[in-house]
Amino acid sequence: MVLLNGIYDAALLLYALSLLFYFSDCLRRSPSGKRLGTGLLVVVALLQAVGLGIRFAQEAGLPIFTPYDFLFWFSFSIVLISLVVAYRRKGEFTVLLLSVAGFSAFLLNRVWLTAVDHSLQSWSAVHGWLAMHIILANLSFAALTLGTVFAILYLFLHNRLKGKQWNDRLRRLPSLETLDKYSYTSILLGTPLLMGSLIVAGISIVIEGRLSLLQDLKVLSTLIGLGIYICYLILKISSRRSGVIMARFALGGYGFIILNFLLNSWSELHRWSGE
Repeated sequence: MVLLNGIYDAALLLYALSLLFYFSDCLRRSPSGKRLGTGLLVVVALLQAVGLGIRFAQEAGLPIFTPYDFLFWFSFSIVLISLVVAYRRKGEFTVLLLSVAGFSAFLLNRVWLTAVDHSLQSWSAVHGWLAMHIILANLSFAALTLGTVFAILYLFLHNRLKGKQWNDRLRRLPSLETLDKYSYTSILLGTPLLMGSLIVAGISIVIEGRLSLLQDLKVLSTLIGLGIYICYLILKISSRRSGVIMARFALGGYGFIILNFLLNSWSELHRWSGE
């Protein structure tokens, strides 16, 4: 455990430094800062992978059944996505916002949770279904986070162009059309994953005979978030709304996803107590 904590603390420190280098590059063009930030991200990914390997050996299986592990996998997914985006043109601001999300989740883990906190033992009869539910939810969370980042950049660029506030930073952003396309693609990927996660959760509830959980506040909030994203996709396909409205839809749906995670403490569905 001492080794694992050391690895995580080192990864957290390097992640913070990477975030600072990317921030400096976005503030004022700095190719060396961007290279250092990307290099540190690679090291963070390696350290997180080693940490996951150690956890895998300790648990004798995939470490996913605690809120600590969920956030850790989310942070790891965001780091990997950031590395892919980092090697694309005009990706600096995207990487910066993704790193804020990934670092926040990682930091939250270190100051709020531990790796042994509250495993979902009460769902022992459906651990296979539960694992699939958590994996799909995590992948969905990562994809929708990426879509939200592009939506934020879209609104930022739109406001600056509308106010005729053109500068060098805006030249480093993709076009409005590209940001809109990337946001749509990410949400198009994340929404079916979220829907699949809900379906698997529903199957788990039925198998366990806990039908009352279908009325759980977390289930209802997830359905609202999913409904917003489905509306987003329908409106996007029909081309009935402007890019600004669609970006706001994306932010609204993501707000419910964040709320959904925060509701774990009040939810019977995700009672991470093992009781």
